Amino acid sequence: MRRWSVVVPAKRLTIAKTRLRPLTERLGADHGDLVLALLADTVAAAVASTAVAEVVVVTDDPAAADVVRFLGARTVPDLPDRGLNPALEHGARSATNPAVAALSSDLPALRPSDLAAALQAAGVGRSFVADVDGTGTTLLAAVGTGLRPMFGDRSAEAHLASGAVPLTGEWPGLLRDVDTEADLRAALSLGAGVRTTALVGRWR
Repeated sequence: MRRWSVVVPAKRLTIAKTRLRPLTERLGADHGDLVLALLADTVAAAVASTAVAEVVVVTDDPAAADVVRFLGARTVPDLPDRGLNPALEHGARSATNPAVAALSSDLPALRPSDLAAALQAAGVGRSFVADVDGTGTTLLAAVGTGLRPMFGDRSAEAHLASGAVPLTGEWPGLLRDVDTEADLRAALSLGAGVRTTALVGRWR
């Protein structure tokens, strides 16, 4: 079975997940704690996946770096500091495996087996998994070629137009990224990881 280097971007906690701020402000909760829980559950699932040899987190946030290193990931600083796609390219250059994948950092319902199944479905070249809405991208994989990430607005369309092959399968946690309160509720209904579940449970 091919083994992968998985690159996860992590913004500074203070500027990440701004569309979730109305929720955390309404509850009087620490916004950074929620961002960190989403990241930690995502990284924990990736580290535990049988298809993954290493997880590389690109971040300049000390708290995020401490948490993901504790979970078994390796960190690299966001030396380009020019946005998401340059950060992913930087992380991919530091990978130790020829098979490299970029994974969103906000997949708290991700299961290690789901990630393994998606990566096993990826062939030579570039392939991607679109989010549940079909517009965004949660996973971009590359074998024998550059990663060429195009994350951002309508990234699924951009990746498809660039020649990446869409992957589909029964991996609901891989599709459910979290940008809004409704997304978070949906992830919790799928069965979010222990950190997100525990954190939200304290708010109730």
